[in-house]
Amino acid sequence: MKLIFGGAYQGKLDYALSAYHLTEKDVYHCDMESMVINFDKKIIADAERFVLACIKEGVNAKECLEDNLERLQDKIVIFDDISQGIVPIDKTERAWREMTGRCMTFLGQEAEEVIRVFCGIGSKVK
Repeated sequence: MKLIFGGAYQGKLDYALSAYHLTEKDVYHCDMESMVINFDKKIIADAERFVLACIKEGVNAKECLEDNLERLQDKIVIFDDISQGIVPIDKTERAWREMTGRCMTFLGQEAEEVIRVFCGIGSKVK
C-alpha cells in the first residue's frame, strides 16, 4: 500500500496519477455520506470523507480500515491532511479530525511508502 497525504488542493491525485501511470478511471472518490469503499479501484481518494461518513454513523473508521487491510495492500490511499490549524469547536468536526489522524497513523505504519505532496511535489516520508 502507498499512503499519499497533504493539504487540500496540493495536487495529491495528479501526483498519484502521474507517478503510478494511472488514469481517472482507476480512482474511487470517497463520499462524506457513504461508508462504502470501492476496493476494485487502484486509488482510493478523499479518504478523509470516508472517515467523516463513519463519524456521522457512529462507526470507528480505523477499525473498518483494519478489517479491510488485506484489501488495501495493493492500493494507493489519498488523504487530505486536516490536522493543521485551529481545533474545531464542533464536536463532530473534532472527532473527524482526530479519527482522520488515527487512520493516517495506522495506514502510515502499514504502508510500504508514505508520500507527502506539497505544491504538486511528492516527498517520500517512508
